[in-house]
Parts: sequence; C-alpha cells; structure tokens
Amino acid sequence: MDELAATVTGFVRTLRAAGVAADHARTQNFLLALDHLDVTVPDEVYWAGRLTLCAGPDDLPRYDRCFAAYFSGAKAALRRTATTSVTRHTVAAADGERREEGEVAPATASRTEVLRHRDVARLTEAERAEVHRMLSMLSGGRATRRSRRHRRAHRGPLDPSRTVREALRKGEVARLLHRRHTTRPRRVVLFVDVSGSMAAYAETLLRFAHALVRSEPRATEVYSIGTRLTSITGELRHRDPGTALTEVSRAIPDWSGGTRLGEELREFLVRHSARGAIVVIASDGWERGDPELLGTQLARLARQAHRVIWANPHKGYEDYQPLTGGMRAALPHLDDLVAGHSLAAYEELSERLAHA
Repeated sequence: MDELAATVTGFVRTLRAAGVAADHARTQNFLLALDHLDVTVPDEVYWAGRLTLCAGPDDLPRYDRCFAAYFSGAKAALRRTATTSVTRHTVAAADGERREEGEVAPATASRTEVLRHRDVARLTEAERAEVHRMLSMLSGGRATRRSRRHRRAHRGPLDPSRTVREALRKGEVARLLHRRHTTRPRRVVLFVDVSGSMAAYAETLLRFAHALVRSEPRATEVYSIGTRLTSITGELRHRDPGTALTEVSRAIPDWSGGTRLGEELREFLVRHSARGAIVVIASDGWERGDPELLGTQLARLARQAHRVIWANPHKGYEDYQPLTGGMRAALPHLDDLVAGHSLAAYEELSERLAHA
C-alpha cells in the first residue's frame, strides 16, 4: 500500500505541474476509490483518477496527457508492486520503437518517479527524451500582480469618472459606481547559462524556458548567458519544442564558452529593466570575470526585481557548498538559491514562480 501511495503522490505532482487542480482532498478521494477497485485494471484506475482529480472540463485533456506520460501509455495500469506492467495498444516508445497491441512493456510509475529526481546530466538519451517530454507538459503557472488598469466592480473604491459621467447623462447622481484594479501575470526574466560547464544542463533548461514562454508569452523573457548576452525569447515562442530549440541553437553564438555573468548583467541593466519582475538565473556560478562586478550588478538587479532566484544544478546534492567566487559574490543578493538539476527541481521552481 505504501508503494501505491508513493506512485499516486508522484502522479498527482505531475498533474499539479500541468495545471490540474488535484489538491489534497482530491488525492485522498483518489486513494479511497482505488481501495475499492482492482488497480491492475487500467480502465478502472484511469476513470477513478479522472472522476476524483479533475475539477472541470479544462482539466480533462491535461489529465489524459499526464496519465499517458506518467505511465508510459494511455490508460496504463497500477500495481501494488515496485514496477508496473502495462498492456498497451500501438504507442511510440521513448527510444523511437513502436510496440504492437498486446505487447507487455515494463514500467512505469515507480521508475518515472525515480526519473523525476535523477540528475539530467546522468541520464541516457532515452531517459532525457522522456524528461523533455514531461517538461513540455509543464503548465508554467505564474503569480499575478496588481495592474494600473481598472475594471468595473460592484463594490470597492469609488470610480469618480464613471459616476460623474453617468450623473451628467441622467441629470442626477442616481448611484455610485465602483472600480477595482485588474491583475496580470508577474513578469519573469530567465537567464540560462550556456557555457561549457553547463553543457550537460543547457538543453533541458532551455526546454524548461520554452514551457514558461509557451505558458505566458507576454510575461516571460529569456536570455542566454555565456560570453555574450543573447535574447532568445522570440525563438522560444515556437509552439513545437524541437523547432524552438533548433532556432535557439542558431541564435546563440557562444555555446560552450566561458561565463562573464557580471558583464552580461551590466549590459542587461543598461539596455533593459527588471522592475517588478521575478529574475531567475540558471547557472553553476563559474564566473570567469570579476566576481566583485557580479556582486555589484546583482545588487542593482535585486533593487529592481520583485525576487531574485538562482537555480544551481549542484545545489541538488547534500554536500554542496557555494564556494566559487561567483556564488560567494551572488549569495548576499539572492532571495532563493534552489536546485536546478532534475525534473523535480524544475517543477519546484515552476511552483515558486506561481506563488512568488
């Protein structure tokens, strides 16, 4: 039963990352439903989850995609063992092969949960492709902020302009009209380190960036950092992740070079602004330039930004210590230092952006 609960927990996390309203109460209802069903029957598990975890019509296509991805096949079966065997119709496997109807493929829920926490630098090509597929379904939810614009409201602050206009039109003040501020997604500025020391993580981070841009195209800006600062937001707006990554690879002139974070942040602050934005820097902190310059520019950035988050792939290990010159210079100016090495870490980062 503990293994079943762990499997369900991992599946629910995937649903939440995709934007499905699978809260704690719905998860408990799902587990209670499974207690009365045969969890080796794929259709029973599928419909139990669909009826308990989805809150409305918008959740249904997300649920179907996540179910297929998490269990490596549509309407896959859960078992009360460490691994699950799934009888599938013809589907495309992660390695590109196709399996025919009736073929039993090993797999899945527990291995997928393990895959979520593995360092992407240590994955095989097939495993990395599976992680990228799951990243493509990330919802990339965003915290909101109050806009300067107003909208009509039944209560709240008085709307003097509309009240006066209506009084002039009717010849008397018949009623008081109200207004309230509208909200809009908080802007995110993401810097992705594409230097040589980040080569094993760069592609996965760019796919994470693609999910953020796809989710909020007007409120997300992405820059590659290495020896040059390059805006790649436009390239990442392509709906297809593969096409977007191809365009990005053409746009970035300094793949696998060095890192001059201080100079590039200074260039960004001269040409742009991060006022009110959540700034995310995805880098290991190996600064080839002057660490003091990096600290100075981060201090400027922190004064503008709503929040500054640094995602370091090495932070995912318990024995990590921020000993590089770049990280030591950066730490005093950061709101959060988080891991950036696995699918689970990117899901957690997405959650931070949704609630920052």
